[in-house]
Amino acid sequence: MPTDTKRVRGPEASQSPSLFLCKPATVLPSRGPRADGRQRDQVDVRPVFVRCGLVSQAKGSAYIEAGNTKLMCCVYGPRETERKDETDMKCGRLIADMRFAPFSCRERGSWIQGSQEKDLSLMLHESLQPAVCLHKYPRSQIEVNVMVLENSGSILAHAVTCASLALADAGIEMYDLVLGCSMRQDGTSYMVDPSYVEESGCSDNQGGLTVAFLPSLNQISGLQSDGEMAEETLTAGVRTCIEGCYKLYPVIQQALSKAVRRAAPPPPES
Repeated sequence: MPTDTKRVRGPEASQSPSLFLCKPATVLPSRGPRADGRQRDQVDVRPVFVRCGLVSQAKGSAYIEAGNTKLMCCVYGPRETERKDETDMKCGRLIADMRFAPFSCRERGSWIQGSQEKDLSLMLHESLQPAVCLHKYPRSQIEVNVMVLENSGSILAHAVTCASLALADAGIEMYDLVLGCSMRQDGTSYMVDPSYVEESGCSDNQGGLTVAFLPSLNQISGLQSDGEMAEETLTAGVRTCIEGCYKLYPVIQQALSKAVRRAAPPPPES
């Protein structure tokens, strides 16, 4: 059989890089500070870096980084609806798509959208739709594409924040920004903005909660809960997530202000 000269031949014996990774502990300590130094039972979110307008081909874009969680969002439109049978003469259409990059998780994924990505896309759409003035864009559609570059926990909450920021950067009329925050119950304590290790850690009586919040209107646009949580714990968790959203609000406002100043034309010379 002839040799394929265009193919780069690998070594005869090789090992996966995942063998050299330090495996996290399966059971996390339920007391004391968390692995990254943050405190339990407090609204202690990770430091957030936000930037708008990074993708020139999109109408609006945003990048958010919280700890090791990194996401990019691009907004296209408003433009004419592709399918005529889905055209609404009185209201526009919002399309949300959320995907993981193949290198974003510990186990390499594929470009084909899986069930988890479809569920996250649906929850992202339900969280953003109440905040967008779709009646201003009849017979048109607005596309929101979120790409997870690195998954280190709380991806849905940060995807909501990143998508809302990209919509504002695109000049889409909105009632308010949408901010996301999540928390994870661990026994008798709770952890705000949990990391990937804290989310996947095995513990009894553990439930999770993600809230999408409109800070200026003081309204909740989306809520997602999993696991077992008592009614009192769920109510307290919603209040905790709302407080976490208010902590992120000044950072998002500052990022939008910087983006507007960069896009503004220079003052005329006198």
